[in-house]
Amino acid sequence: MLSLDRLRTLDALARHGSVSGAAEGLHITTSAVSQQLAKLEREVGQQLLAKHGRGVRLTDAGRLLAQHASRILSQVALAQSDLEAQRGQVAGELRLSAFPTAARGLFPGALATLRAAHPALRLRTCELEPERGIQGVVRGDIDLAVVLDWYNKPMALPDGLVKASILDDPADVAMPAGHPLADRDEVDLGEFAEDEWITWGQGEFCHEWLMFTLRSRGVEPILGHRAAETHTQLALVAAGLGVCVCPLLGRHPLPAGVVTVPLKQRVRRHVYVVWRADADRRPSIRAAVAALRSAGESVG
Repeated sequence: MLSLDRLRTLDALARHGSVSGAAEGLHITTSAVSQQLAKLEREVGQQLLAKHGRGVRLTDAGRLLAQHASRILSQVALAQSDLEAQRGQVAGELRLSAFPTAARGLFPGALATLRAAHPALRLRTCELEPERGIQGVVRGDIDLAVVLDWYNKPMALPDGLVKASILDDPADVAMPAGHPLADRDEVDLGEFAEDEWITWGQGEFCHEWLMFTLRSRGVEPILGHRAAETHTQLALVAAGLGVCVCPLLGRHPLPAGVVTVPLKQRVRRHVYVVWRADADRRPSIRAAVAALRSAGESVG
């Protein structure tokens, strides 16, 4: 009889591509990963791993068993989901991620609601950018990820995921109080052609969206500073170092000396939560989605 724990370790190695990645995803040591895989090789009587440079790669037998392991683990997850649904209890462990402003704007209220209503539910959270959150759900490292896309730049979701909308998050332009446009009722992105932009990290989805959107308005952006976190961006704005796009979620309180002005384009981000379809019937998933939606309704 094959061990589910060892199949899970093999599956993690196949998904992450390395022993260290599998260890991080499973929250165990690299030594434990190596021991589990060595035991699995003895169980099946075949070599599953081969040395590859400083790391390892799956042999043909390893890839074959990893494919079966993925299907077996998915069926186990589905069985657990069905059993939880039949029992109807919100219990066990639930792992959630969110991008930073959603973690600040949604998690405190949603998690407090869940803890009060379902004391048998253990909650574990972390901050991850949307792409990494989605990857974590696909790999099974995370149960729910709060992610986003923009009104003019949707994010493609892999097959096998389910999503639910949390809120549409309006975004304004944040600028120093002394900016020439600070007293306007609304502004156009094209009016900031000479301003320095404070943006997100290179390659991040929100940064790519900002570049795409500014260029679509005929603006070749002047990039001044990068910061992953909204309040860091706003602190740079307060220091007079540029302007930034500032969504409502997680914005308040604004630092002194910063003004936000709505855009004529009515820019919005779509904030939603994703989870694996094979976990769709878990009561804990449904309870968490409801709590996140309730927290989203309070944003304003």
